[in-house]
Amino acid sequence: MIGALNSSHILYLLHGALWTIGLSLIAFLGGGAFGLVVALCRISPIRLVRVLTASYVQLIQGTPLLVILFMTFFGLPALGLNIAPLTAAAVSLTAFVAAYLGEIWRGCIESVARPQWEAAECLALTKIQRMRLVILPQAIRIATPPTVGFMVQIIKNTSLASVVGMLELTRSGQIINNSVFEPFLVYSIIAAVYFSMCYPISRWSQRLERQRSAVVLQSVPSSLT
Repeated sequence: MIGALNSSHILYLLHGALWTIGLSLIAFLGGGAFGLVVALCRISPIRLVRVLTASYVQLIQGTPLLVILFMTFFGLPALGLNIAPLTAAAVSLTAFVAAYLGEIWRGCIESVARPQWEAAECLALTKIQRMRLVILPQAIRIATPPTVGFMVQIIKNTSLASVVGMLELTRSGQIINNSVFEPFLVYSIIAAVYFSMCYPISRWSQRLERQRSAVVLQSVPSSLT
């Protein structure tokens, strides 16, 4: 006999939501660290480094995340590397996030005004010092709104981890639906939980973008506005 949805099922969904948040944090932190390396390599003066990182970005961005998950979880065991669903999801999402954040951050670094690069060179700073003390602090302010906005995509993409058996929010909902067979109700609750996680971040990103636009307008001379 099929049971009705109850408080235990809701708690089970919330437990899955915690795993979704945890996986999102792993993907963001790991992908962010690797993405910074990708961004710096993309603007490297060494052509081979630029070509290799550009190839990585194009490969990841041109491959669906679902395929990357399948290749990691089902492909690596064929090479003798058995990994857990959480590890497969974390590795796949980290690689995915790194490619996108790397490109976002590369664009932000290159958008720093050219006079700032020239002024840093005039101060006789080393390349590392110019990047660390002059360019990156300005690029971070530019990159904050799109980075925060991309966090929404990370959270939503964690739902694909359900295909490799990771017990995140979507997978928890599938298990519960197999028990109570109330798909509309179960997936409506799942959608509401995702919305409650993503909407505040979207609003935060929009507010940051408005603040940045206001700062840019204030910096424009009145004779040009």
